[in-house]
Amino acid sequence: MTASMTAFSRTHMSTNWGQLIWEIRSVNHRYLDISLRLPEPLRMIEEAVREKINLQLARGKVESCLRFQVDRNQPGTMSINIGLVDRLTEMSNEIEKRIHESSSIGVTDILSWPGVISDEGIDYDSLATDAVTLLDDALKELVSSRQREGQRLAEMVDTRLITIGEQVDAVRSILPEITGAFRTRLESRLSELKDAMDPGRLEQEVVIFANKSDVAEELDRLESHITETRHALSSNKPVGRRLDFLMQEMNREANTLGSKSSDIRVTNVSIELKVLIEQIREQIQNIE
Repeated sequence: MTASMTAFSRTHMSTNWGQLIWEIRSVNHRYLDISLRLPEPLRMIEEAVREKINLQLARGKVESCLRFQVDRNQPGTMSINIGLVDRLTEMSNEIEKRIHESSSIGVTDILSWPGVISDEGIDYDSLATDAVTLLDDALKELVSSRQREGQRLAEMVDTRLITIGEQVDAVRSILPEITGAFRTRLESRLSELKDAMDPGRLEQEVVIFANKSDVAEELDRLESHITETRHALSSNKPVGRRLDFLMQEMNREANTLGSKSSDIRVTNVSIELKVLIEQIREQIQNIE
């Protein structure tokens, strides 16, 4: 199924020590570019996180953020660093002796000192396991979101492919008329000049014109590219780069069609094709 590179997912899990929250957002990018933000105590899961993302995604700029919100009401989530408290008290008493002045340090001051209250009671190994498990849910939601958006993109692309096919059919239908109109113009000009042309030479000129303005090959290739684009959109593999290549080839055929044109209708079709192809190219920039 076609997948978009633009999506967002958010999952959370309650643990014995608080809430784990994963937020993952992805946007279009030429390659897979993974950016991680993890709480310092959970840095040990970085490699596992990258491996899981690499298994699920092929392209896109992916920003993954894990947050841990400690539940301070849970027993065991906070502990006091007694050694640091004792050291702060000793230092306060020493200062009092040296300056002969009573210090104003209190319990609140000590508790607010960095490191006095610690989270040594939290089992970060267990949290790491939970975080990696929760990541699976976040990635599943992200992939589903990318596939839903990818399906919408595929439908928009297919709508334009239908129009391109109609334009190709329109040109095919008027090719005999264009050649016939050239023969009429040539005969009319010769009549005005009152100069007879050998019938064989007339046919030769018509054939030369037909060869110069023959766009059947370009139309065949355009139809082939339409078929291949639809085939790519139905694939379960990443197809963004292949689709981009196909649009380049379709644009090349549309340009050639315009350069060979000897009829304003074919010129207009060439312009319309290039507009449609550019619209498709804009859409596929987000396809994985």
